[in-house]
Amino acid sequence: MDDQGYLKVFKIQSLRFKNKENREESKESRQKNSLNTKPKTDNGELTTDNPQPTTGKMKLKAQKEIFFKELESEYRAEEVFSFFFLLTEAFFGIKRLDLALNPEIEIDKNQVQKLDAALVRLKNHEPIQHIIGETEFFGLTFKVDKNVLVPRPETEELVQWILDDFASEKKALKILDIGTGSGCIAISLAKNLPKAQISAIDISEKALQIAKINAETNNAKINFIQEDILKPQALNGNWDVIVSNPPYVRELEKKEMQRNVLEYEPETALYVKDEDPLLFYNKITRLAKESLNPGGNLYFEINQYLADETEKMMQEQGFGTEKRKDIFENYRMIKGIAQKI
Repeated sequence: MDDQGYLKVFKIQSLRFKNKENREESKESRQKNSLNTKPKTDNGELTTDNPQPTTGKMKLKAQKEIFFKELESEYRAEEVFSFFFLLTEAFFGIKRLDLALNPEIEIDKNQVQKLDAALVRLKNHEPIQHIIGETEFFGLTFKVDKNVLVPRPETEELVQWILDDFASEKKALKILDIGTGSGCIAISLAKNLPKAQISAIDISEKALQIAKINAETNNAKINFIQEDILKPQALNGNWDVIVSNPPYVRELEKKEMQRNVLEYEPETALYVKDEDPLLFYNKITRLAKESLNPGGNLYFEINQYLADETEKMMQEQGFGTEKRKDIFENYRMIKGIAQKI
């Protein structure tokens, strides 16, 4: 559940634009040094050395510098860079390339205030996705807030694994997503497997409200069900695919979490007790064993520190297993293959 994914996405682009902006800043500095006159007021009088803008506008470049100064003690430089341009694109449609090509872009007073408000929230370590109100996952847009986990890039790999396994499948698959949260897994599968019949379970009514909005936004047909997966003795119906990204962060691992996760994402979707970290995996595996069709698959996103324990538990319940590493070389997902009878 770390944040490495967000950093790697922007690192190369950040370096490119930083070099370009440095060249532009040097050129602008030379131009300023060549001027011998001070700006004048409407009546021809000289202004002070540091005149205040009278138009109510501000150069976007200057606002970017404010962001770096205010956030440099809280985040890495590449994070601040990506935050700033995620905001300008979401709020004003201004991309980083636009500013690189035209450093004189200005924003008005209301736009400045909007960025200032976002800056305050970032200083409090609120997730950038919450500030924008949405995020991208598997090429789709998802609304997110404090009631759902922000989708991670590692989870995209889990979705892709399922799609690869069933790329040549002709029949209409029956798929169940357990602990759907924002609906990112179920909706991404629905968009890429249009014949599939997909249901999604979550304990949280508020999370399901977000998931339903996302399904409607992405024109995906999902059957949403509110249920505590620890309570039923059996699942309704039989399934070809069961997938889950259940709570798996132990209390002892909280010290590794960043503030944007600890303070703003739902605890019920994240944490399990140290003494029973596989609580949800055990339960879901038992339910899947009885409800998967012959040859059906069970997919989990897993705790990298408990990969072997998770695999052993699934094997003891009769599943063939395959573990996979994520883009950060951590064991992050596992497949259980139901044995054919």
